[in-house]
Amino acid sequence: MATQEMPRTDSEVLKRRIERERKARLSAEAIAERGMRQLYQKQQEVELLRQVAAAANEAQTIEDAMQVAVDRVCSYTGWPVGHAYILAHDSSRQLVSSVWHLKSPERFATLRKISNNTIFTTGVGLPGRVLASGSPAWIVDVTKDNNFPRAKLAQDIGVRAAFGFPVLIGKEVVAVLEFFSDIPREPDEPLLEAMAHIGTQLGRVIERKRYEEKLIHNAFHDSLTQLPNRALFLERLAQALARAKRRKNYLFAVLFLDLDRFKLVNDSMGHSVGDGLIREIGEILQQGLRAGDTVARLGGDEYAILLDDIGQASHTSRAVERIRRNLESTLTFDRIFVSASIGIALSSTGYERPEEILRDADIAMYRAKSQGRGLSVVFNANMHEQAVKLLYLESDLKRALDRQEFCLHYQPIVSLTTGGIAGFEGLIRWQHPNRGLVPPGDFIPVAEESELILPITQWALNEASVQLRKWKEQFQHCPISVSVNLNTKYFTKRNFLSEIVALIARNGFDPCSLKLEITESQIMERAESMSKILVELV
Repeated sequence: MATQEMPRTDSEVLKRRIERERKARLSAEAIAERGMRQLYQKQQEVELLRQVAAAANEAQTIEDAMQVAVDRVCSYTGWPVGHAYILAHDSSRQLVSSVWHLKSPERFATLRKISNNTIFTTGVGLPGRVLASGSPAWIVDVTKDNNFPRAKLAQDIGVRAAFGFPVLIGKEVVAVLEFFSDIPREPDEPLLEAMAHIGTQLGRVIERKRYEEKLIHNAFHDSLTQLPNRALFLERLAQALARAKRRKNYLFAVLFLDLDRFKLVNDSMGHSVGDGLIREIGEILQQGLRAGDTVARLGGDEYAILLDDIGQASHTSRAVERIRRNLESTLTFDRIFVSASIGIALSSTGYERPEEILRDADIAMYRAKSQGRGLSVVFNANMHEQAVKLLYLESDLKRALDRQEFCLHYQPIVSLTTGGIAGFEGLIRWQHPNRGLVPPGDFIPVAEESELILPITQWALNEASVQLRKWKEQFQHCPISVSVNLNTKYFTKRNFLSEIVALIARNGFDPCSLKLEITESQIMERAESMSKILVELV
């Protein structure tokens, strides 16, 4: 017999409808609440990204930017441990432990120590896993992970969940950040997504910091040797002078080194060999110096060394001998033997500005070079006075040609066979308006150093040629010759031969009447190039 459905009363229908509406309302409220929670979490993540980006952009160094990120992420997640690795600058692909955030430093001290001493390469542990994939990674419980070298320690100190994410410049992983919780946790995909954005943002910061650091490095370092340049050396010298004013017994020394005959290496073997030699010497000069000392390349073949806190002046001489010994025994570049002239200036002389002590070391170096190769000289006050005189002398030399202060004295050359005059030697003399007749030994070295020897030699050749023409017109049947000393710089300059030919044509004398003298030592210094010129001249 079929069961008949009992008719529903109006009250029952109403109750059921109310119940359905209540459930629908509760479901809508739950959805709305879940949506609000998600929206709030998203807002928090956006705010976290904003805070990390702003703080990282203001950080002074890459490590500072990493510290900001680690601190902010730990604060946001509530996780007690945050850690950042930065990829080593070499090609080993090793992650170097750098930055930490520890809620309880004593509790996690061992974790920090072991992490700092563990080498994480591609694929090894959580950071190595992130390094290999270039993507965020999550570990629910590190104590149960087969690829977590610190699992035993994590078990002991109560570390469980962990996640890590990369810092990327393009596709290159330049750093890895890892974080640890004290309870197991399931992967939080929205959190990992937010961390990926942070990694990208930090990558931009690191890229900019690297560029800034490169610019700063290039501004204060020599591009060929990577040694400090003049600007950085003067800065450290200024710091040493400041320490000397604060500390009564503080003493330092400045060495100014100039390689002997380096121009010969460049001229005979080429600039590439010269550059290689400059780099090797820079490395040699750093050997045996202490951490507080500074070696700089000032330019060309000139170096400077700051010997910091030497205690007493006698220690400087030992440092100089060590440098000289290293140069002699270590330098193996293409079997080239190179010595250096060294000038020494001591802070005990009393200086106010770094440029002054470097200047005096430079003066002492030139005094050493004038006395021979491979020597060292300590600066004294008399050297500065002489340097000032030389400076005035050089200034006067530049004006001497315009003022027609030079003259040629013709010294007879007597034949030992006949006893008669075989010719004349034209000797340059300088009739200074205030100093009177200046001996050539006083001004010729200055002229050679300043390149003024070129126009002076040109003047002497012109003057001797004009005099030969006059003597030819006056003594038509008497063969007369004039000898003129030539500096190597003039002898090897461009258009030398054409200038001699033009002189002879302009003054109309026998080419054999003009004799050009150059010393054997000058010829030997540039034997190959000089021999070619001599052949063409003959």
